Formats: sequence, C-alpha cells, structure tokens
Amino acid sequence: MSNEDLISVDYEVFGRVQGVFFRKYTQAEGRKLGLVGWVQNTGAGTVQGQLQGPRNQVKEMQEWLKSTGSPKSRITKAEFTNEKTVDSLEHSSFKIVN
Repeated sequence: MSNEDLISVDYEVFGRVQGVFFRKYTQAEGRKLGLVGWVQNTGAGTVQGQLQGPRNQVKEMQEWLKSTGSPKSRITKAEFTNEKTVDSLEHSSFKIVN
C-alpha cells in the first residue's frame, strides 16, 4: 500500500443516531474495514468523528455512515469534511470517545 492511498476525513451524521448503539456499530464497522479513528456523540444530537485509512475502505465506510448505520438508527444525512491525504495514520485504533 503506497502512502498516497491513505486519507483522513471528518464526518458528522444526522438523524436518530444517539441511543441506538450507533457508535458501537460504527466502531465495529471501522475495525472490520481496517480503519482507525474515533466516533462520539455531540450535544446537538448528532454523531461525529474521524476516519483514516486506505481510500477505498474510507469510501466504503462513508457509504455505510450515509445509508446503513446501526439497525435502529435513522440517518437523515451524513456530512464529510476536511478530506486530505496523510503520510501515516494518526490513530492506533478505532475508538469511541465520550
């Protein structure tokens, strides 16, 4: 895997995404895809975080965040910002942040 294949992107997911195990499922999906980063609830009732890893896996995770989520969640939209290529991963795992 060459370095230019690594990207970092911030995300925020809107809808019914708190109290429905969204963070736990996001962490599991991220780990399954071999990504690192974090996920947390916000005071505004959304879920936000950061994804880092190979471009294709990050794109797959973005689709998952937009359309799948946890079984009881209802996603109205997902926004992705600050996408950039990175030389190395800044996180060692995929964490749930409180």
